[in-house]
Amino acid sequence: MFLNDSANSSESEHEPHSAFTQTEHSIVAAYLITAGVISLLSNIIVLGIFVKYRELRTATNAIIINLAFTDIGVSGIGYPMSAASDLHGSWKFGYAGCQIYAALNIFFGMASIGLLTVVAIDRYLTICKPHIGRSLSARNYAVLILAAWINAVFWASMPVVGWASYAPDPTGATCTVNWRKNDASFVSFTMSVIAVNFVVPLSVMFYCYYNVSQTMNQYARSNCLESIDTDWSDQADVTKMSVVMILMFLLAWSPYSIVCLWASFGDPKKIPPAMAIIGPLFAKSSTFYNPCIYVIANKKFRRAILAMVRCQSQPEMTTTNALPMSISQSTIA
Repeated sequence: MFLNDSANSSESEHEPHSAFTQTEHSIVAAYLITAGVISLLSNIIVLGIFVKYRELRTATNAIIINLAFTDIGVSGIGYPMSAASDLHGSWKFGYAGCQIYAALNIFFGMASIGLLTVVAIDRYLTICKPHIGRSLSARNYAVLILAAWINAVFWASMPVVGWASYAPDPTGATCTVNWRKNDASFVSFTMSVIAVNFVVPLSVMFYCYYNVSQTMNQYARSNCLESIDTDWSDQADVTKMSVVMILMFLLAWSPYSIVCLWASFGDPKKIPPAMAIIGPLFAKSSTFYNPCIYVIANKKFRRAILAMVRCQSQPEMTTTNALPMSISQSTIA
């Protein structure tokens, strides 16, 4: 149910014109189209690998599968609507389209952050608390994943029902939380979102990956890796990526958080238009580098991709859904 629908509609109709020229809009549209195609293809490949090879459909990898769906949601819905509006020079899907677009982008963005946090927790339990990690069931993973989705539903729906609001941003070609109206509702919503969906996840990721690194270094120094019932070759690959995961998380969401904080405690009118567009663009960018960081960087997944490519290039050969022996002996970490 939309509260104050008519007021909000009237407000959206009288938004100021875009702060960018049509040329600048076209450049942004070209970026969105390119990024959207790359994101869709890379994430569809991720899902295709999991569908083809049953050995990869583990409880742990269910997190990656869900992460791929969030990326496909943004690149399949958010990118096209933004690109079309940029080519048009202004938002072209009306008030209802603005609400739906903004809510879906917040929804998929929050779900992605939540799932990345679950990845960090999984890495921590697998490496630092192996006795707990090995005891986790598919149901436990399902609860963690469901929690990420429910959290996303809650925060995406709040501006729709009256806690803050959605509106076109100064670019005029995309919709987001209406940070130009920095009233008490917006400030309280923004502070809550940043605390729950930025500060807390980042703290959890840092704690998990720091302890993962310390644990593996401790095992390496004591030369007792062989005594631990874990595929440490794969765990090392994931651990090496932990710093990159944190940095990319910061890179993707910090600009958007800065804009919201600036609007909350400063004058929204003084926020440069370039900063206004960089925030959401950087946040969306996680959709096409996530597959590289969380999946493709893993050597087992690379082998699976190479195996699938070889099967496609040799159609006359009989193919199965079994992974090559070097891949199927263990699952992706």
